[in-house]
Formats: sequence, structure tokens, C-alpha cells
Amino acid sequence: MAEEPQKLAGVAEEPQKQAGVAEEPQKQTEVAEEAGAAVHIVYLEPPPEGEVAEDYHVRTLATVVGSEEAAKEALVYSYSHAASGFSAKLTPKQVEDMSNKPGVYQVVPSRTLHLHSPTSGVGGIRHFGAV
Repeated sequence: MAEEPQKLAGVAEEPQKQAGVAEEPQKQTEVAEEAGAAVHIVYLEPPPEGEVAEDYHVRTLATVVGSEEAAKEALVYSYSHAASGFSAKLTPKQVEDMSNKPGVYQVVPSRTLHLHSPTSGVGGIRHFGAV
């Protein structure tokens, strides 16, 4: 006798169907942590006139993670001033899927850069020019 697959806690099926979100990405959410999810920055077109940027980003992210609830959990930050986009924890498959979405310009891994110089001045700041 085959076992019934377990459902994600707190994820209702009806809202996914109402939002038009495919059931397949829900499986991706279940294995996101096990499949090497990493934070990526997604640059995309600005939201439609009058729509809150974060709501637009959650809705866009939900199309690859399975639900708006899962999208809210994966979302790290929503950008709306200098660029339109968001950062979120995504598996390699979700990165591929997001990259192929209409309106998505680019998906890149998030990186932290540290300034370092072996001849740095006080506090890591090197002074140039006349003193």
C-alpha cells in the first residue's frame, strides 16, 4: 500500500490554485535547504503602476517556490529605489526557472565584498594625495 505524500505544514492547496501557482514548484520548496539553496539577487522590471514592490516581488517569487507563504520565507530583501528586484534563497533549479521568467533581467549570486589592502591606513582607509 503506497503512503500518502506528506504536505508542508501551513501551506494550503486552495490559495495556490487561486493564485495560479503550479503544484510542481511546491516540491522544490520542500528540498530547498537540502539542495544547496543560496541567496541570489533577482533583477526584474518594475512593478505595474500602483503596485507595492514587495507584493510584486513575492508574487513573482511564488511562481518558482510554490506558494506566497514559501516566497515570504525565502525573500531576504526587496529592492525598489536604485533597482527593481529582490534577494531570496533559491535552489539551482529555482534560479534556472526564475531566469527564464518574462520580465526577469538577471539572477546573480549574492556576494559580500570586503575591502582589503596590505598598506591600508587607519581603519582600513588609505590616504592618497598631499597631506
